[in-house]
Amino acid sequence: MGHGKKESKSKDIESKEKFKNKDYEKELAKLHVELVKLQQWIVHTGLKICVVFEGRDGAGKGGTIKAITERVSPRIFRVVALPAPSDREKTQMYAQRYLPHLPAAGEVVIFDRSWYNRAGVERVMGFCSEKESQRFLQMVPHFERLMLDSGIILIKYWLEVSEEEQTRRLESRIDDGRKIWKLSPMDLKSYSRWYDYSRARDEMFAATDTEWAPWHVVNSNDKKRARLNIIHHLLKQIPYEEAPREKVKLPKRQAADDYQEPDYPYKFIPEKY
Repeated sequence: MGHGKKESKSKDIESKEKFKNKDYEKELAKLHVELVKLQQWIVHTGLKICVVFEGRDGAGKGGTIKAITERVSPRIFRVVALPAPSDREKTQMYAQRYLPHLPAAGEVVIFDRSWYNRAGVERVMGFCSEKESQRFLQMVPHFERLMLDSGIILIKYWLEVSEEEQTRRLESRIDDGRKIWKLSPMDLKSYSRWYDYSRARDEMFAATDTEWAPWHVVNSNDKKRARLNIIHHLLKQIPYEEAPREKVKLPKRQAADDYQEPDYPYKFIPEKY
């Protein structure tokens, strides 16, 4: 990965020609078929998968997670997006509140931000001390080694965008009623701290980009390409086959016999569309 990268790296990220929506949907549908096969294989074999998504505000974590999960079972693919810690949780061992969410056999857990909050927003915005953040960076490789030793397959993604693209995306949320909820007061405070986040990211990579739990960096200036590339990469990280199953055939419906539809005043909703 190259830990000593200068900030120009994110500025150098360039998007190729934009993906046409029709082509994107076609490729996404193919990947969704493979994700369903992967899901059935995970259930069949009892694999435990943990996927971590980190990156700057507006990098496209939520949209990518939605693209991954929209055609699979939410009982198997669980998304974890924890709120700020409660007063009680602040007194616990730092990793404690994440442990109950780790996958059991036959599960995929996707973290929309994770324990790496301590290396990013908590550190940059002063929610933890410098000593606590340094201790965290020392501890994480051991924590993740324990996860792997327990049989969890851990996959970590960092989504990187340029300054200009981040600005464009955050500005687009201001006047869009569908997206305004994505723009929190913390996002606004964080926006001005680009280079503080860059330094924190660089230190995080240097400390936690290990042989057993490497960081996979994604050029996410083009959201559609990033989603397709991530799903394609994710599928390559987990060896899977098509799980055995019986051919599905709908059974015959029972006969109506003496059943009759009741004359009941159902409260149908207005058909506005």
